[in-house]
Amino acid sequence: MKIAFIGGGNMASALIAGLANKLTAGANIHVADPNAEALARLQQQFGVTTASGADAAVSSADVIVLAVKPQSMREVAAQLLPLIDKTKQPLIVSIAAGIRIEDLSRWLGGYGAIVRCMPNTPALIGMGITGMACTTGVSAQQKQAADDILRAVGPTVWLDDESQIDAVTAVSGSGPAYVFYFIEAMQQAAQDMGLSAEQGRQLALATFAGASQLAVQSTEPVSLLRERVTSKGGTTYAALTSMEASGVKGAIIQAMKAAQQRGKEMGDELGSSS
Repeated sequence: MKIAFIGGGNMASALIAGLANKLTAGANIHVADPNAEALARLQQQFGVTTASGADAAVSSADVIVLAVKPQSMREVAAQLLPLIDKTKQPLIVSIAAGIRIEDLSRWLGGYGAIVRCMPNTPALIGMGITGMACTTGVSAQQKQAADDILRAVGPTVWLDDESQIDAVTAVSGSGPAYVFYFIEAMQQAAQDMGLSAEQGRQLALATFAGASQLAVQSTEPVSLLRERVTSKGGTTYAALTSMEASGVKGAIIQAMKAAQQRGKEMGDELGSSS
């Protein structure tokens, strides 16, 4: 499989690290990016071919991964349009937040073979998760190719409707920030209670990592795992009772719905004009 990346930033680099010489040879991966330093690093590490911008090599790709900032997507699409081999019908995979398939298709002259993805930052260490949606113009073989590419950095979740991407963004796309926010609070509380900053960091990170893995490996619902740690009248009970009184769960749910709504607004804003 020949894969062209438009954009060679962090997420593209993570995908290339998972793909090169595994799913396909490094020489079958082409990266276009104006950052010469990033290109040199990718070429040295993985043996990919590079260019400072979208070029003829993109035309021979089976899959074109668009890994650019959402604000740049329309301009990139205009550069890409004359390079797409319509007879070959390469698959377009977009990992740009907020860019809807219908808008990207319009910018590409009505092109139909597009998969939209929402990965998250743990992909940088091969532990991400990606929500995915596609057009009816994507063949079963192309859908499998897109799945193989994104699975290089973690599991995938296919959606029945692209509109669900906004919910995925709210849960897993933005989710790492919620986790970091909670860890920050645990570390601050540890210091407030007399532990050193390093002790608080170690305890908070190990607790989060361990509890997450316990939930991943358990077949039981997380509510039951929580109940098992919570003895009536004990320390955990006191903490959770305080959180409930402060409306923590409701605030988290409300915050995630705000993220979902902002995702919808971004889609409207980024795709508003032709």
